[in-house]
Order: sequence, then structure tokens, then C-alpha cells
Amino acid sequence: MCPASRKPTVHRLDPTRRDDFSRLHSEANGCGVCQCVAWWTPSWDGWGERTAEQNRALRQSLFEDGQDDGYLLYLESEPIGWVQVGPRDRLTKLVAEYRLPSAEHVWAATCFLLAPHARGRGWARLLLQEVVRDLPGRGARVLEAYPRRGLGLDAGAVWTGPEALFVDLGFTLVQEHPRRPRYRLSLETANP
Repeated sequence: MCPASRKPTVHRLDPTRRDDFSRLHSEANGCGVCQCVAWWTPSWDGWGERTAEQNRALRQSLFEDGQDDGYLLYLESEPIGWVQVGPRDRLTKLVAEYRLPSAEHVWAATCFLLAPHARGRGWARLLLQEVVRDLPGRGARVLEAYPRRGLGLDAGAVWTGPEALFVDLGFTLVQEHPRRPRYRLSLETANP
């Protein structure tokens, strides 16, 4: 149990933090198979049959290509949270699924993970707030999100982030869908 007096910190993923990414994306945290590569595969066909080894190999190739594509949340030196964030157009499956036009300065928050002991403390909000503060300095003007909508969803079902999180932080609904709406936040006017 983490004492309430300690506040997590947020850091961009970089080559020095890749081992922390791997520590967080483990079976113990319910994410040993995915390795946050779901949006990097060409399609959803066969996604459920992919092995952890295949996904780790894809993640390693992304690292080798310089894709340090997100932010880690730490409690002291322990990685306890993750959000995948980067330029939206690099994820061709996402762009195709939502039928999106090319947009150079639009970034996407596509995956969230909190270690089980870190859930329910408001730390996903803190993580996303820090990302929103950092992105304008990286050239992003807009941040999009693609939460799963529905009642009674467990933590594994909201891997793209809970809808209420984006609404609470001022994201605007821009594409309605009964299960996968699209939200958008202008980073030029955001005040997290």
C-alpha cells in the first residue's frame, strides 16, 4: 500500500527508461502479453492469437526505431503507470479505423496502464495532466483520445482510458460511437 503523502512523478519514456516500461508491462500488472503494441499491428485480424513473444519483439523493433512513445508514472523509483502518446498519423490502424484525415500536429493518447495497486487514486488524471502540459513543447497542438464506452467495464476493458477522465479534463466529443467515441483537446487553450 502506498502512503497518501507520496506523490507520483511523470517522465517521458526514453532509452534509459525502457527497462521500467518492461517492468510495468508484466503479467503481475495484467499486461504481459500486449506490450502496448495493439495499435502498431496492421489490423485487428489475429490480434487475440498473438503471443507475448511476438509483441515483445514488435516493441523491441519500435524501440530500435526510436519509438519511445509515451510517458511513465513513478512512485519513487517504481513505475506504476503508463500512457502511450505520440503523433496520431504514425498509427495507420487507428487512422484507418476512425477514417481520419492526415493531421500533422494532432497527437493521440491511445493506451493506459496502471499497476493494480495504483488504481482508484486519481493518478491516471495526474498522468494525463502532466502529458497535456508537456505536449505543446513537443509540437503537438491537439490531443485526441479513444475511450471505450460501456457500463461495468473492468480495468482491462478500459485500456484506452476511461471516458470520464477525458471529459473531466475538458476533452470535447468530436466523433460519436456507441462503444468507441473520439475526443479531442486543443492544447493551445488547455488548462489542466
